[in-house]
Amino acid sequence: MSDFVWPAILILNAVIVLLVGVFALWKVNKDKKSGYPLKDERTMKISGKAAIGTYYISLAFMISLALFIIFGTEFLALPELDAGWAIIAIMLVSGISNGLLSWYYSRKGED
Repeated sequence: MSDFVWPAILILNAVIVLLVGVFALWKVNKDKKSGYPLKDERTMKISGKAAIGTYYISLAFMISLALFIIFGTEFLALPELDAGWAIIAIMLVSGISNGLLSWYYSRKGED
């Protein structure tokens, strides 16, 4: 692992972020030119429901992660979890749950 090159990974990350940003701007501009509103009542309702669901899922995950860390190190003699890995796990759970809930509510239709 000593020959691992950080600058190459950072450059690749910067290129990926730049490409995603260009794609997002292109899509917003295309939708604006075609006459679609960026936010209407339905998309705002879907975004709100997905955000609330993401909040509760993330909160439950953080509480369970904290309990796992406390009981795992104190009573089960498991190795400690690095803070960086815990933050990455929380970010992944939040992002994936928001994406999945937004997709679910947009497919579900009106209730």
